Amino acid sequence: MPTTLTAFADVTTSDSALRRFLHGLPGVDAVGLEARAAALGTRSIKTTAKAYAIDLAISMIDLTTLEGADTPGKVRSLAAKAVNPDPLDRTTPMTAAVCVYPDMVATAKAALNGADVKVASVATAFPAGRAALPVKLADTRDAVAAGADEIDMVIDRGAFLAGRYLETYELIKAVKEACVREDGTAARLKVIFETGELSTYDNIRRASWIGMLAGADFIKTSTGKVGVNATPANTLLMLEAVRDFKAQTGIQIGVKPAGGIRTTKDAIKFLVLVNETAGEDWLTNEWFRFGASSLLNDLLMQRQKLSTGRYSGPDYVTVD
Repeated sequence: MPTTLTAFADVTTSDSALRRFLHGLPGVDAVGLEARAAALGTRSIKTTAKAYAIDLAISMIDLTTLEGADTPGKVRSLAAKAVNPDPLDRTTPMTAAVCVYPDMVATAKAALNGADVKVASVATAFPAGRAALPVKLADTRDAVAAGADEIDMVIDRGAFLAGRYLETYELIKAVKEACVREDGTAARLKVIFETGELSTYDNIRRASWIGMLAGADFIKTSTGKVGVNATPANTLLMLEAVRDFKAQTGIQIGVKPAGGIRTTKDAIKFLVLVNETAGEDWLTNEWFRFGASSLLNDLLMQRQKLSTGRYSGPDYVTVD
């Protein structure tokens, strides 16, 4: 099996070549996709399997605060919760990451104090991506220089929807290069498509392939700032894309659904999608994440219920 992108070298040599490739991808059967996502969502797991799934989901969360009113105190509180989600039960897993704006990266890094929790930063004029390329790259470099382990970038949806596919590809490549530190190591790059604005499943499939060809470490559904964010169907489609990409190149790419995933039941549905579509190799926070904040509280309440037999309610978990 090949382990490089050599087979796709000609695809990105010109806008017309990339267009031919993307429009040559199989069309998405929307009815079939949604039916499969709905069917997988009916799977039920109980007892020890449910306890395992809850802990796995907690370990996959990018605990996020992306508000104009974010303060250093709020970010420090979020970091403390990421490291110790349930102060009454130290067996609770840590979350995968804390996700903040670039100006809060240093605060988050200091608050984590070496804990095994990543600092993720949004960049490239998040959430709209409406800025000149030098501004987007400076945004990325500032976050990496401040200590970000991961960068969550947004594509220019206007360029993509106008059919400027090579421009979209080259933006991702440029941001990928901006993720490289002076010592040669690099922050991992998550590419956000804002699937709610891409209009069609075919566009989501095309955007997924652009992101993967350009070097994304993760492809991500949404910013969480629009009306339609992560859904089982659009996540299933992206899981199919990374599965097929690995089969053809040997390169594994992660998936991050974000926005609208609020309950344990929701999270378990997504984990079933991962297992049944991409496979067990993706059932780790190295390759699958949830972009969420309120989800963690529900997971903690359900975890407490399994442990004690009692549902403690939201007053027994911290807000931040």
